[in-house]
Amino acid sequence: MEGPLRPATLGGMVAESPEQLHHLLAAAFNAGDADAAVALYERDARLIAPPDRREARGAAEIRAAVTETIAMRPTAELRVVGKVQQDGIALTHGRWSMQGTDAAGERVSLSGRGTMVSRRQPEGHWLIALDDAMVPE
Repeated sequence: MEGPLRPATLGGMVAESPEQLHHLLAAAFNAGDADAAVALYERDARLIAPPDRREARGAAEIRAAVTETIAMRPTAELRVVGKVQQDGIALTHGRWSMQGTDAAGERVSLSGRGTMVSRRQPEGHWLIALDDAMVPE
């Protein structure tokens, strides 16, 4: 995979661990910051996005997917429930929930399980390579 667009930051923080990626992603959604969310992914990462399991590949498609979610002005929570890590690659499992408002002004509540594969970058921070936010129950 190609390198990152830039280090994954939110308020000057970089993801120093795979688990921190989950927390920074929630913070980016809560802040309405699509740039910060996209910066958490490698340049050619893949995302399976809620709620319809649409696949987004690369920064432009990931930006479009997260922008749709951010348009709901969500309150998001992501919790890591498991991790396997070796040689600069990590597989993390999480649970997430999100509440927001759709385009019609109706309250929306989404939740699910997700799995991320992340990779330590040469500079030492972590970025997401694969993100399936919609793992089947």
